[in-house]
Amino acid sequence: MSEKDITAYLTENPRMIGALFTLVLLLASAGNTAAVLAPSFNGP
Repeated sequence: MSEKDITAYLTENPRMIGALFTLVLLLASAGNTAAVLAPSFNGP
């Protein structure tokens, strides 16, 4: 997908902007949590 396609899609579906933003926040939060908890796992 090109940048124009994504821009056009988000223009036609403005609710997806909020959904994508929420998804990015969720992934960032999960990444931070994994980074904090990783040293406490000893592994197999």
